[in-house]
Amino acid sequence: MSLPKTLVIVETDPRNSARPAEAIRIAAGIGVWKKTDVTLLLRGPVAGYSLQEYADELVDEDNFTRYLPLVAESPRPIYLEDSFTDLAALEGSPWKYEIISAAKTAGLLCVNDYLIRL
Repeated sequence: MSLPKTLVIVETDPRNSARPAEAIRIAAGIGVWKKTDVTLLLRGPVAGYSLQEYADELVDEDNFTRYLPLVAESPRPIYLEDSFTDLAALEGSPWKYEIISAAKTAGLLCVNDYLIRL
């Protein structure tokens, strides 16, 4: 039997809100249970800043430095929707990520059993 799938979507700016850091903490926490297969999607024009090289510029930076490595250990990359256009801000990012279209985002919504949106 396969594990249920959980999609965690971040749509807020990690430079101004603690919500992205909390979403990453939640994704890491439920991922280590091995009771659900967790996917992280950064969506919109600002959520991609979560992947920048230096977490000290982000709200609640401890959650990024502590939990983003756990999320990144997943066999799939972190998904970054192409609505984030400031790719220059991610130069030097240590995280593996894959840029996807809005259509692929719709596909992710369809194949996951659970959704956490912050």
